[in-house]
Amino acid sequence: MANVLKIISALLSYPTQELLDAGQELQAALDAESTMAPRHKTLVRALIDDLASRDIYDAEERYVMLFDRTRSLSLHLFEHVHGESRDRGQAMVDLAQMYEAQGFDIDAQEMPDYLPMFLEYLSTQSVEEVHNLLGQTLHILTALRERLQKRQSVYANAFLVLEALASGQPDHEALAALRDIEEDDPDDLAALDAVWEEEAVTFGGNAGEGDCGPDRLQRQMRAARRAPQQELRGE
Repeated sequence: MANVLKIISALLSYPTQELLDAGQELQAALDAESTMAPRHKTLVRALIDDLASRDIYDAEERYVMLFDRTRSLSLHLFEHVHGESRDRGQAMVDLAQMYEAQGFDIDAQEMPDYLPMFLEYLSTQSVEEVHNLLGQTLHILTALRERLQKRQSVYANAFLVLEALASGQPDHEALAALRDIEEDDPDDLAALDAVWEEEAVTFGGNAGEGDCGPDRLQRQMRAARRAPQQELRGE
């Protein structure tokens, strides 16, 4: 499972020429993964092939339009729970501390809740931990997959596989709340400007302590900070 998570992490990262050129290497790693169902390999293989067939500028532009300029498709998990509120800052701190407690070094240039980074962390954990933590984010993964499918994006394949790796079913109330959020248009420059004018995220002690409804990941991060060696358990 670790290799599957690493492959999907790479495929969901900002495309580089190195990634596009690594198609055969990724396919070989995928073929060697014995724990993965054939139908899931087919889904991931289609995404690898798609990226490998693209010009780097085309791949970059598509990625930016989908994941950077479309807020409802953000690959930052807490974006879908806390938005730009102060609560997101504390959740970030807690998640970074969980990484640190497990000896996982993160890139200072990237937010802790960036999905490719989260998947890279999960690739270092036990199968039970993978099921548990992915299960806590399942409502977010499902919502992102549905939105990508509406756009007929091959990136939805990665989320279908992540959903299969997660434990249980998505929180129906949480998923319904995400479905109710109006999807933004990346070509609406006025709306994009308005996002940047919102209050910035605050990291550290001044961040809010409020719970955020159905999301459980933040509470688990705080539990991890109090007892970093204790296995996280779903609520």
